[in-house]
Amino acid sequence: MICAVVPAAGLSSRMGVQKLLLPFGGKTVIAHIVDQLLASTVNEVHVVVGHQAEHISVELSGRAVSIVKNPNYKSGMLSSIRCGLASLPKNCRTVLVALGDQPSITTGLIDRMLQSFVTTEKSILVPLYKGKRGHPILFSSHYRDEILTHYGDIGLRGLLHSHSDDVFELEVPTASVLCDMDYLEDYRRELGFNEQNIE
Repeated sequence: MICAVVPAAGLSSRMGVQKLLLPFGGKTVIAHIVDQLLASTVNEVHVVVGHQAEHISVELSGRAVSIVKNPNYKSGMLSSIRCGLASLPKNCRTVLVALGDQPSITTGLIDRMLQSFVTTEKSILVPLYKGKRGHPILFSSHYRDEILTHYGDIGLRGLLHSHSDDVFELEVPTASVLCDMDYLEDYRRELGFNEQNIE
């Protein structure tokens, strides 16, 4: 089973508004990324909420997702990833961590990553664009306990560093894997990406 964890609990303090509820492609940012995941070969999607949890939960109502509450969301993204990992079923074999503020990630890219993960002998996969690593990140669920107890200071980068021999870098043709949304100009850039994809 392939499970996706979507950290969607942050304060959006640099944006000044709840960025996940901003309009994007006729939906909201969080609804768009969740719909991309649901249309992929991922089996389950777990969305971790914290700040404005009710609003985000309502936005995703009617979708086949599990909502996971992170009471410690102010402590950073890793706490949300850990909440998501703890909520996954025992028969989950592969985990995709997809950022809630990366709406230009497409179903096609997700499926390509999943297909490559099946064929590689490595147990961690990261997308690579022009030599730079990005998100989403795929890894075997046998790292779950390690992430739950380690890397509190640096997050998933710690996993990549500790198991560098187990990392497969998948070259992708899009800069979207490097782009999340922290500031208003980032949001405008993502809207521009979306318009280009529609055209």
